[in-house]
Parts: sequence; structure tokens; C-alpha cells
Amino acid sequence: MNASTEVVGTQLFDLRGRKAIVSGGAGELGLALVVALHACGAEVAILDASGETASTAGRIHDPHRPVHGLRADLADRTQAASVFDEAVRLMGGLDILVNSAGIQRRSPAMDFSEQDWDDVLAVNLSATFFLCQRAARVMVPQGRGKIINIASMTSFVGMKFISAYAASKAGVMQLTKALSNEWAADGVQVNAIAPGYFKTRMNAAYFEPANAELYRGITQRIPAARWGEPSDLQGALMFLASRASDYVSGVTLPVDGGFLGR
Repeated sequence: MNASTEVVGTQLFDLRGRKAIVSGGAGELGLALVVALHACGAEVAILDASGETASTAGRIHDPHRPVHGLRADLADRTQAASVFDEAVRLMGGLDILVNSAGIQRRSPAMDFSEQDWDDVLAVNLSATFFLCQRAARVMVPQGRGKIINIASMTSFVGMKFISAYAASKAGVMQLTKALSNEWAADGVQVNAIAPGYFKTRMNAAYFEPANAELYRGITQRIPAARWGEPSDLQGALMFLASRASDYVSGVTLPVDGGFLGR
């Protein structure tokens, strides 16, 4: 590799001076995304319902690249709008939005409650749309911006007992395409990442001894022969958040160890 190639590679993924918001950034996958953005030079604001949001931000915070922790219930549109606006004010702008907030409810479809359905759609889909909308009101006038939504393998395939989650994540994929069609000409790229099976608390049931056979079956179905770690999302994020993806928009990128290709 010659010197000029090294410079081009470094510049493509350089996020110094960029301002990023990560919803759900105190969770396992969201935190990995916050760490990646911060490591590449971005100032980051975490929006999360967790009581550990501020302490999580404090552990990563650097005086030269601040990390702000703002707690809010993102299903509450008033709270979500308020913390979004506060994040933009604190950072003095916005270049990157990552929508990684998500919840899960498991139940046979015939027994799925209205409340569980509403809760899942409110966080996974509605909050994603309204945060994208607010981000676009900043990004479109400035002529640039990156929006990265977190979809799922269930954006592509159906699975039992998670009907609301599957519907919400299929919606995220189509929403990503629709917003890309509206905003790509204004310099705002809207893309999504679709994680496969990851080792997170959301999937904790799979690791219980009673589900050992199911866990083995899923693992055998993954060509990479392992479940994902949160850090496995970082490369895809850095591509979609940086100049490297300036001509990529409307894409949902699977990060699944090859699961969907089998």
C-alpha cells in the first residue's frame, strides 16, 4: 500500500468534527456503535431510557470529544423530541443519526396483547420515523447527513412468536428506502443495518439449558458458525456513517454471519 492510498483510506472513515446521535446507545448493540463513532472522532449524544445513560456516557467521555447522555422514553414523542433537540443544541449541530433503540415482546400471535403490540411498534418503528424526521430538518438544509437505522434479519424472514417485532423491523427496512428516495438528492444518505443472531440480553432465552438444542440448530444454520458480538456491527456502521458510503443510499445491509444467504 502506497502513501496516497493510506491517506485516502484514512480520510474516508475520518469522523473528526462530526456530531452524532445514537438512540438506544446505552444498550449492548447501541453502545458498540457509540464506541465506534467516538473512536473515529465524532462527538456523540446517547438517547436512551436506561437509568444508566448518563454513567454510560461518562465512561466514554473525552474532553476533546464529548459524549452526552440524555435519558428519555423514546416511545413518548414529546420526550423524544425534547432530548433530540437538546442533543443538537449541546453539540452545535448534527451529521449522523443512528436509530438503535429497540424492544422485544414474545408471545404466540393469537395471544399477543394490544399493549405489547403498541409498545413494540412505538419504540421500534414510530420513534425511528420521528427521529429521522427531526434529523432531516437539520440535515437537508445543510446539504449532508447520514442516517443509519437498525433493522433485523426479521426484516427479511418471518419468525414465530415475535409478530410485532418482525412487523416493526420490516417497516424499518421499507421506511429506510422511502426516506432515501426523498432525501438522497439533498445529500442525506439513509441506510440500515440488519443484525442476525447476536449475543445480547434480548436473546438470553436462547442460552438457557432448556433451549440448548435450539441454540445448536441456529448456530449450525449460520455459515460463520458463531453468533455475532456487538463489535461485529462496528465496521458496517463506520462505512455507512462516513464518506465511504456517499453514493450508497436506501440499502439494508445484513450483518449476520451469512445467515440470510443460506
